[in-house]
Amino acid sequence: MRNAEKPMHEMETTVELLEEDIDVKDLVVFNDDINTFDHVIDTLIRVCRHSKEQAEQCTWLIHYKGKCTVKTGSYDELKPLKDGITDAGIDAKIL
Repeated sequence: MRNAEKPMHEMETTVELLEEDIDVKDLVVFNDDINTFDHVIDTLIRVCRHSKEQAEQCTWLIHYKGKCTVKTGSYDELKPLKDGITDAGIDAKIL
């Protein structure tokens, strides 16, 4: 007698990925000849909640590279941070 092969049943499942369509932006601070290192560092600590070390590193990048991304996120998250930085007299844009 021949071994009867059992049919294999394949279970097909559909997985739907729900992706929230978030447009991630950068908050960029630009170099100028007006603001002191200490003022930029203090502003990044106060407004962006950077650690002292993180604020110092960003400030050096701003100085040598001309700009630095200090935060990323949605426009709505970054807008109040940008306003806080620009209110301190520092040039910042959401790109």
